[in-house]
Amino acid sequence: MFASLRVRNYRLFFSGQVVSNIGTWMQRTAQDWLVFTLSGNDPVALGVAVALQFLPTLLLSLWAGVLADRVDKRKLLFLIQTGTLVQAAVLGGLALSGVVELWHVYLLCFVLGTLSALEVPTRQSFVAEMVGKDQVANAVALNSSIFNMARIVGPAIAGLAIVAVGEGWLFIGNAVSTVAVLAGIAAMRPGELYREDAVDRAKGQLREGLRYVRSRPDLTAIMLLMLFVSTFGITFFTSLAVVAGNVFGTAADGYGMLSTLLAVGTFAGALLSARRGSRRKPTMRLLLGAAMALGVLEFATAFMPTYLAFGLALVPLGLATITFLNTANTLVQTSVSPQMRGRVMGLYVLMVMGGNPIGGLLTGWMAETFGGRSPFYIGGAVAMLATTVCALVLTKARGGDLRESLRLG
Repeated sequence: MFASLRVRNYRLFFSGQVVSNIGTWMQRTAQDWLVFTLSGNDPVALGVAVALQFLPTLLLSLWAGVLADRVDKRKLLFLIQTGTLVQAAVLGGLALSGVVELWHVYLLCFVLGTLSALEVPTRQSFVAEMVGKDQVANAVALNSSIFNMARIVGPAIAGLAIVAVGEGWLFIGNAVSTVAVLAGIAAMRPGELYREDAVDRAKGQLREGLRYVRSRPDLTAIMLLMLFVSTFGITFFTSLAVVAGNVFGTAADGYGMLSTLLAVGTFAGALLSARRGSRRKPTMRLLLGAAMALGVLEFATAFMPTYLAFGLALVPLGLATITFLNTANTLVQTSVSPQMRGRVMGLYVLMVMGGNPIGGLLTGWMAETFGGRSPFYIGGAVAMLATTVCALVLTKARGGDLRESLRLG
């Protein structure tokens, strides 16, 4: 389960991420609640914050992938993480000084989104450089495990700390936690990285990456499935706050508990993925099965009658969600040319996160118009429909052979 931790460079990266991701989730929970309270519990305002945070992905992620193929990914990550530290410190200073306004948070959401648009494709493609192709599946799953472990710890701490000390100190805590990532990156041994030759700067490299994906029916199917499921199905970061506040009438601690229960499922799913990744490669069958399970479970969760039942239903939903995301990530990373990895991962990140500005606004609008539960049953229905369509498209591309269409490549 922990095979890739034998690699020193990855072990340093992993250790820094353990600390930093807890801080990230503390900030995310505090940021959502700050927007919610500053706006007078307006779900549309929360949707706007999410949209601003993910809007830069639409503009920059493809170019970030090109940049990742051209430059030293380790150095680029160090610069981006330094910017993330500054963003968190500024937001914390505004909150602690008592002068923070909604537009401040919106602006800093956009700044964080810009940094994330550059960071995610670079980090995703850097995983293979740290551990080599044979350990990519295991390393991707371990990354998800710490990400989702942090989703358990971070929101739980944040829900209590917001009540006790306010949001500002959580933003400062995130800034401090980023130092762990910077220290890990700085301590790496560049000579032990599994680097491919950098791609020389040339015209048409972005179009070349898009043509590469278009020529691969399996990659095209993954990208489209990610777009629809991520945009309409995986909207929990916005919809959970609305459900906690407007459906069940709880405060920040109730929102934190729902986030924690979702994260329990995603953490379990990440550990199962790590175990699976050390034994065998993921398949298209697993990807489509996880996407369908996500849709069914999300649809069912929408109709849970009580706070407790709703919270418990988030556990299997979280497991299906992370299984879907991990499988897609690993399928893409292990099946592309190393010289194309940055550009393909840039497109992948665009599909995963680029629809969030639309999804965030739609989630707020749906919650206000049709009730707080509507993002769950509508998102679940879209995920089921998208999975069915992708399976049919793959089958047609493989000459009508369903069994063959469920394999990768």
